[in-house]
Amino acid sequence: MAKFTLNVNGQKREVDVDDDTPLLWVLRDSLGLTGSKYGCGVGQCGACTVLIDDKSVRSCQLAVAEATGEIVTIEGLSEDGSHPVQKAWMEEDVPQCGYCQAGQIMAAVSLLKKNPRPADADIEAGMNNICRCGTYFRVKKAILRAAGEVAK
Repeated sequence: MAKFTLNVNGQKREVDVDDDTPLLWVLRDSLGLTGSKYGCGVGQCGACTVLIDDKSVRSCQLAVAEATGEIVTIEGLSEDGSHPVQKAWMEEDVPQCGYCQAGQIMAAVSLLKKNPRPADADIEAGMNNICRCGTYFRVKKAILRAAGEVAK
C-alpha cells in the first residue's frame, strides 16, 4: 500500500492503495465517486471514461500511480447538470438505460475541448465509447447542440 494525493474535481484527495490499483476503483471505492462505471474492464467500452488534463482516459486501465494531473469525473463536471454537454444530453433525450452516459459525456467534453465545432465525421472519429442501447444518432445530435453552446 502507498499514499497518493490525487487532484480530483478541483480537490486534493489522499488515498492509501496499491500503486497498480486501477483509477476507476480508487474513484469508486476509495473516494465514493460512483458516476464512472465498470463496463468491460479492458478499456474498450468507455463506461469508465474520466478526464485527465482535459483528455478522455479509460480509468479502468490506468493505474493510480500513473494518474497525474487534474482528474475530472462526471460528478465534477457541474454540480447541477448545467454543463452544455449535460444539458444537450437531456434536451436530445440521449440516454436509454443510462449506464454508458457518464463515460459518453466525458468523452464528448474532451472532444469539444479539442474541437469546439466538430463536423459529423469528427464526432464519428472522436467518439469511440460503446452504447448497448445504440443511441449514437442522439449522441451526435447532443454533441452538435452542445458545440453551439460552447462556441457562444
